[in-house]
Amino acid sequence: MTGILSTTILSFILYLIISLFFVINNKKHRKTTLKAVLLIFIVLFIIGAIAIYVIMLPMTIPNMTISNIVIGIAGMVGLYALTTSQPFTKSSKQLDTVSGVIVLLAILAIPTFFVLGIFGLDDSYESIPKEEIPEAKPLDKDATPIVVSPEFARNKVQKAMSVVPNTQFYDLGKLQVQKVNDDIVFVAPVEFTDFWRYFRGKETEGYFTISATDVNAQPQFVESKMKYTNSSFFNHNVKRTIYGAYPNYIQSGEPQLEVDEDGKPWYVQTLYKPIGLTNKPNVEKLNVAIVDPVTSDVTLYKTNEAPDFIDGSVSSEMASDENEYFGKYVHGWLNSIFGKRDVKIPNGSGTESNVTPIFDENGEMHYFTDMSSPKENIDSALGYTLINARTGELTYYNGDKNNGIMDSKGAKEIVNKEFPEKNWTGSMPVLYNIDGDPTWVVNVLDPNGLFKHYAYIKASDSDFVVFGDTARQTLEAYRLALAQDPSNVSSTGESALEERSGEVERVLVSNQNNGQVVQFLIKDDNTIYNVSSGKSPLAIFMQPGDNVSFEANIRDNGTGIVESIVIEDLTE
Repeated sequence: MTGILSTTILSFILYLIISLFFVINNKKHRKTTLKAVLLIFIVLFIIGAIAIYVIMLPMTIPNMTISNIVIGIAGMVGLYALTTSQPFTKSSKQLDTVSGVIVLLAILAIPTFFVLGIFGLDDSYESIPKEEIPEAKPLDKDATPIVVSPEFARNKVQKAMSVVPNTQFYDLGKLQVQKVNDDIVFVAPVEFTDFWRYFRGKETEGYFTISATDVNAQPQFVESKMKYTNSSFFNHNVKRTIYGAYPNYIQSGEPQLEVDEDGKPWYVQTLYKPIGLTNKPNVEKLNVAIVDPVTSDVTLYKTNEAPDFIDGSVSSEMASDENEYFGKYVHGWLNSIFGKRDVKIPNGSGTESNVTPIFDENGEMHYFTDMSSPKENIDSALGYTLINARTGELTYYNGDKNNGIMDSKGAKEIVNKEFPEKNWTGSMPVLYNIDGDPTWVVNVLDPNGLFKHYAYIKASDSDFVVFGDTARQTLEAYRLALAQDPSNVSSTGESALEERSGEVERVLVSNQNNGQVVQFLIKDDNTIYNVSSGKSPLAIFMQPGDNVSFEANIRDNGTGIVESIVIEDLTE
């Protein structure tokens, strides 16, 4: 309440100045004027306090200026109406001058802040901690490259809502992906359905967790009563709780639920103070508020200094804004409208506020977004960004070594066209570097949001698609297909090669789209070796009994991709 009271009082500065002029200049009816001033102040203060309480107006210079002008004009009109002062007469000349100044101020304020906001865009761009890298880091062979899509996770959790006591009171809240005790999971709070459910229930019952990497996992309900939530009303609303503690900060997005190592839930909200006379964020100075949903205690941290269990101290909404500033305003606002030199537009294919949360090999969360050209009918990706979810640092992989790859929308369309009769669609496309090839990894969902397949799509070839039921199987099948594709000059990337030799025991030659692939076994070795005719044309003449020596990339699934081979009496 302190924050709301302070904001309301600051909104009445101009009104108090106007009132002073009315009282001083209305000598004959000063007592009546003073009564009118007090009456209007009380009425406007009550209305203003309610409005600020409802909209939670941040205490910033633009907001305070505009609210002062609105209240000042309303108060001036009220004073003219309730006192004997008449506008545009000789006796009220001074008052008319004040009125003119206020009206002029109102006319100039909005365009002035608009112009300042435009200049603030450049400052927000400059405040982003960023770096550019020509090529994405290759995906580690042991990494699981994608997580379960939020649509699929939400569908499964919705079906488990019957385990919640008084189920009719609640809906499922916002899903938030995070790492809990080395497991990547979705966390979703149970929220009130409406005001009457809140009025009767007072507290929510807890939250759900479900694995974000295992499509066969089942949701788990954790009982943990919460009084302060997103769906609570009045002072029990989390955003209002944060606003009451820090009214001079702007909140980014909706507070999200994260769970510590002991299973206790906390609401997390990104906050920032604006740059100069604008409401634009300074990305270098982001903060995060952590709210105890039982006691309403609020603690403010710098985003990178938040407790270790917090994975997303930078909200997905702030990450989306970062992408917008980074892509559009690289050379300023004017260039984003006219010249558009080096302008990049974030694609809206993300799962949370146009971004997709992913975890790297170190367990750190990032927000992924691919960037495309502002030109219409251009479906190629210029590159993509990864934004660290704790620091806000943006890394842009500019795609200089991968020109001409399709964007995320194109990847989803390929999946959509693959199953038209079933109406299955692509979801959550993420671009990876798999064995040297940029690859889109996409979830395939049915109309009810149920998971059906993974799709691995070669980003430079829309016809090169591999589908599978599990992430590991699909990844290995895709790697094998890459190795067997004669059009690939090198498909093993930076993977270590092993030297092998022996006598050929079995040979199988098969036809692929762009050539032939030879698969063979050597004695006393159960590994299935694959070599494409594009890399070794004479390999198609290999026969059992031939002695061979070669270099191969050995996979965990019992296969080996041959990079070079020597066949005795044939290639020597």
